[in-house]
Amino acid sequence: MASDLKISFHSKEEYQCPLCNAGFHREELLSGSGRLIAGILTDELHRLYEPSAKYGVVYPLAYQATVCPQCWFASMDKDFATIPEKTREKARKAKDARKEDTLKIFSRVDFNEPRNLVSGAASLYLAARCYDYYTKEFSPTIKQGIATLRSAWLLDAMEKKYPGQHFDWLAVLFKKKAQFFYSEALRREQSGKEPISGVKSLGPDTDKNYGYEGALYLTGLLKLRYGSRDEGDARREALADVKRTIAKMFGLGKSSKNKPGPLLEHARNLYDNINKELNESDDAP
Repeated sequence: MASDLKISFHSKEEYQCPLCNAGFHREELLSGSGRLIAGILTDELHRLYEPSAKYGVVYPLAYQATVCPQCWFASMDKDFATIPEKTREKARKAKDARKEDTLKIFSRVDFNEPRNLVSGAASLYLAARCYDYYTKEFSPTIKQGIATLRSAWLLDAMEKKYPGQHFDWLAVLFKKKAQFFYSEALRREQSGKEPISGVKSLGPDTDKNYGYEGALYLTGLLKLRYGSRDEGDARREALADVKRTIAKMFGLGKSSKNKPGPLLEHARNLYDNINKELNESDDAP
């Protein structure tokens, strides 16, 4: 491919897998020269990008996870070399299982080849899976939520590009799993079992960090949209709790100039949609 049409490059730094010691060069996204044309922000806080006449559609999320091309150990870049020593052997022994499970979902994946939609979604799935080997100091649960949600977004894009292959169904399954991780991360944070505040960027996408309040909003949105509908009173109580949290966000928003405007707009819509399900009509503060 001509250099002026490239959308990625390989890092000069050689990475060494902490599990199998394989050396490789991480693929990085080139973002200048009109490669990324920002589109709308969805209510899941996912930034869509418009196709460029020169480069086509670029998917930044496909490049976020670092993956060993040999044993398929994966994580976000800054955590890759720091997997705790005490869990490394367990992660090594799980190599065949994670490869087999990944191929059952994504069929054809090769991390020696340039990233694409399929390998990008698979890389994030692997990262979410491999955070099982990280201790609480790394805030693994929220990172699993972010990685799973990002993988679901790439599956959404795969459904648009390759319709009729059930990627939309897979995307919903991944978002349900992300809902579990987000809810569990907040539960652990609030009980003091695992911090979230130590994560530098909670995204959830790469263009904007919506921070802890973004995580609260997303937990509520995912619970409303993908949470179990068979729990009766338990679901109503959970949504009522989300509603109270969102109401507090509205109150803070009126006095804070630092809170992102799009987050407030989406939070108000979430509040209204919860009211509809609960058959309530009171106004947010």
